[in-house]
Amino acid sequence: MRRQIVHEGADQLTYEIRGIVEIAQQVCDFGVDVYWENIGDPIQKGEKLPEWMKAIVGELVSDDATYGYTDTQGLLGAREFIAEQVNRRGGVQITSNDIIFFNGLGDAVARMFGFLKREARVIGPSPAYSTHSSAEAAHSGYDHLTYKLKPHDNWMPDLDDLDKKIQYNDSIAGLLVINPDNPTGAVYPRDVLERMIEIARKHQVFVIFDEIYSGIMYNGARTASLAEVIGDRPGIALRGISKEFPWPGSRCGWIEVYNQDRHPMFKRYVSSLLSAKRLEVCSTSLPQYAIPRIMGDPRYQDHLEKRCRMYEKRVNRAFDIFKDVPGITVVRPRGAFYMTVLFNPGALTEGQCLDIANPEVRALIEQKVKGVKPDKRFVYYLLGATGICVVPLTGFCCELEGFRLTMLESDDERADMIWNTIAQSITSYLALA
Repeated sequence: MRRQIVHEGADQLTYEIRGIVEIAQQVCDFGVDVYWENIGDPIQKGEKLPEWMKAIVGELVSDDATYGYTDTQGLLGAREFIAEQVNRRGGVQITSNDIIFFNGLGDAVARMFGFLKREARVIGPSPAYSTHSSAEAAHSGYDHLTYKLKPHDNWMPDLDDLDKKIQYNDSIAGLLVINPDNPTGAVYPRDVLERMIEIARKHQVFVIFDEIYSGIMYNGARTASLAEVIGDRPGIALRGISKEFPWPGSRCGWIEVYNQDRHPMFKRYVSSLLSAKRLEVCSTSLPQYAIPRIMGDPRYQDHLEKRCRMYEKRVNRAFDIFKDVPGITVVRPRGAFYMTVLFNPGALTEGQCLDIANPEVRALIEQKVKGVKPDKRFVYYLLGATGICVVPLTGFCCELEGFRLTMLESDDERADMIWNTIAQSITSYLALA
């Protein structure tokens, strides 16, 4: 072609969580039952919306208004409801004009990074959630910038590492925090968040808090929202209904903007997001109509508490299975619905494998493991030998070796079978070191 048409960051658009599906589907085609532990979709794993929520959605489907456009920023009633909920928590107050709806947070993330000046970078955690790390890297055309999370300190952020990296890289304009965290399940205490905000203030950068899992915490976790700790910093909180209701297929998320009137450049940036949204007209209407009615229902808080107890039980059961397996480290999650299993340094070697009974699957896996990172090698062998599909930790913009699995399986016996099979597979795999 006469001109280069590929964006400089095109090769950065990787998403290991979905990427593993291609291999798993081939394994499935050879007759192996696959257990999908790669994706955070509660509905796929058997969870159902409460009947009272379905009844509300059913009533809304019969309302002609839900078939039309909303305001570009989102349905006014939904934005007013969300602003009221934020303001009740205390901290910085917002209005309906500080909220913009998107077709899921993936849409919001793509636009947030896509409309930053290319030279303006956002530093995020490592392990990183792939949607953020890929979007930030693609926008800049360079590898995503990260600060370390410390596995032996409950996956808390390394604040010295964060401070120094922002100090010595003046291209960094923003700080990303995921709380509760995906993929580690960590929940950051208020004092940790306040120290991160202080670092942002010190270096004059804006902040992004991904709070999509804010309604899913357990094991005694306590934290604070961005509104409660941000002070005078410019910032954006990301929230949605895909994990809380759960309704991932709604593709409904929103951003809450803080202190835009204090910072003219930041306000101009937020205005560019809204201008871009106008080209799309609006986001999907139906879930926006549902938000005030469902989240404002007196049964909603009990719904959240019940789900938190459910995930706490699952997480602790899985932790008890993995905690004594030699060669790995696991940290008990306190939020979201994931667990990260970390291989100890030196545990993985090139010659390790698992026995794969199906010869076609064995040939496929032996081909796929050539030249891959050690933890991906284990993940491929686990998939071929057992049908269990997890995600390698190095796929989360991370040098640590391990994998992430979900806590979403709703059948307790099946969940225990999956976790025990993984634990046994780790033992067999590492025995070949």
